[in-house]
Amino acid sequence: MTTFDVNAILSSTAYGSDGDKIGKVEQVFLDDNSGEPTFLTVNTGLFGAKENFVPVKGARQDGDRVVLPYTKDVIKDAPKVDADQHLSPAEEEELYRYYELNYDDGRTAGTDRDRTTAAAGTAGVAGTAAADRDVADRDVADRDRDAVDQDRRDVAATAGDEASVVRHEERLNVGTQEREAGHARLRKYVVTDHETVDVPVEREEVTVERTPINDTNARVDNGTIGEEEVDVTLREERPVVQKEAVAVEEVGLNKQTVQETQRVEADVRKEQVDVETDVDRGDLGRDGEAPRR
Repeated sequence: MTTFDVNAILSSTAYGSDGDKIGKVEQVFLDDNSGEPTFLTVNTGLFGAKENFVPVKGARQDGDRVVLPYTKDVIKDAPKVDADQHLSPAEEEELYRYYELNYDDGRTAGTDRDRTTAAAGTAGVAGTAAADRDVADRDVADRDRDAVDQDRRDVAATAGDEASVVRHEERLNVGTQEREAGHARLRKYVVTDHETVDVPVEREEVTVERTPINDTNARVDNGTIGEEEVDVTLREERPVVQKEAVAVEEVGLNKQTVQETQRVEADVRKEQVDVETDVDRGDLGRDGEAPRR
């Protein structure tokens, strides 16, 4: 990443080389010597509880997106480095080694400045600068050891006074975030059912009725023997089927809120306090005298 707006990068979202969203860019770390950006941290934990370091080398800015040259899984498995403090050279070297980058190549700003000075006519500046840095690191280490020894002497000299440390621990701040969970739709479609209905019907049938003729029911007859035909019409009912569409019910969708409990898990750190005396450290023997080497 040659040039980018640091303020814009802090409000952007990081994406992996495979296009997967990783998380929000939280911090940008600048080189102490050149002031150029060397690392950025990406939020990869639940509720913003975890930040991972990623080198800016090979990254590119695309609007409100930062595309990193690594996948999300690679970034999530990066070495755990505290994002609330200054990066030490050892931590930088560990991160470069994990991301398969040369540690010296990662410090591009300092290397480029050394080459420019050498081109101007000052031969060997790069080697001298490296030697100066080694000397400065040793001086810092010596001063740190002297400061620790002085602290131990001060504690030993004021053994009767009260001393205290402040212990810290992390606590989970759990909240909720609303998001779209899905859609519900009403859709009408037609199905065909086969129905059977019993319908009562009537029909006429012919029965033969014989009535003897006597004097009381005598009818006029010419007394002629011959053929005669009488036609009787018979009627019957048949089922008739007709269909009509009628409204039977109205179906609607209503939203209601239900409450449930979900379990979230996250790692939290806390400090522990142990008491260590000079005898435990071996600085003094149990008789109060310095141990023999």
